[in-house]
Amino acid sequence: MPTIDCLTLDVFTDRPLSGNQLAVVPDATGLSAALMQKLANEFSLSETTFVMPPDDGQSEFMVRIFTPTQELPMAGHPTIGTAYALAHLGRLSPDQHSTLFQLGIGPTRVTLDWHDTQLGAAWMTQPAAEFGACPGRLDGLAAALRLSAADLNVPALPVQVVSTGVPFLYVPCQSRSVVDAAELDRQKLVAWCEQAGLGELPVYLFSLAPESDDALTYSRMFAPVLGVAEDPATGGASGPLMAYLVHYGMASLPTHDVCVNVQGVKMGRPSRILMRMSDSEAAKGTVMVGGQSVVICEGRLYL
Repeated sequence: MPTIDCLTLDVFTDRPLSGNQLAVVPDATGLSAALMQKLANEFSLSETTFVMPPDDGQSEFMVRIFTPTQELPMAGHPTIGTAYALAHLGRLSPDQHSTLFQLGIGPTRVTLDWHDTQLGAAWMTQPAAEFGACPGRLDGLAAALRLSAADLNVPALPVQVVSTGVPFLYVPCQSRSVVDAAELDRQKLVAWCEQAGLGELPVYLFSLAPESDDALTYSRMFAPVLGVAEDPATGGASGPLMAYLVHYGMASLPTHDVCVNVQGVKMGRPSRILMRMSDSEAAKGTVMVGGQSVVICEGRLYL
């Protein structure tokens, strides 16, 4: 009976049973895309990654990312978590300051911050953000979230589509309590998106309202279109969020400034996603998303 090794991790956290869960198959050589999709559905986590030799002549690893229903060209928590899995297995070493993953969007730099022999944080460099439509009529969107239009009335911050590889609909909210109160009605969301001339999108709600923690933003993400009802930590959305906040003057531009995005609290899986602008002049306008991860278990699949 063929066997396949696997790991699971909690990502964007430094403690077990919080953050965003991830399954990693560290040697997926020879697996078909159809089998990868079935395995992702079997794990039934928001994402599963499959690591194999690259074929682009540049990268150190090819990493394919699957939700339970489809493959994604990029995502943040799978990238960060896979780096931790490879470090745990000794395939990334403390003398490496970075690695290059071949993702669906192309070669992607992952910077590695080591604490002695332990990986202290991994940072994913994302492409420069692309800013899309700003739908103007918010009554229907508010109804789809079971909120009022006033709950979404945040001065100087529009509802907008932004992407660094996967587009998200960014929805600023008046307070953290509004973010927590949201409940997605998918049928109404699809109808509103159609009226706005958009295809169905993952929805990223956030608030800048300060509280006693150090977070700049407090967020939730709904993505039934990706096969994920709600996600406790979304690195692929946090990069565009940082670019959006800088664009609208809500976050400082200096590259050494690290902003914290807290997500997953409502789900009981609090996550800390770190965001900053790239420190490379050659990569001006790109964003970096980082954080920690912990290995939860190692196992074997019997197929």
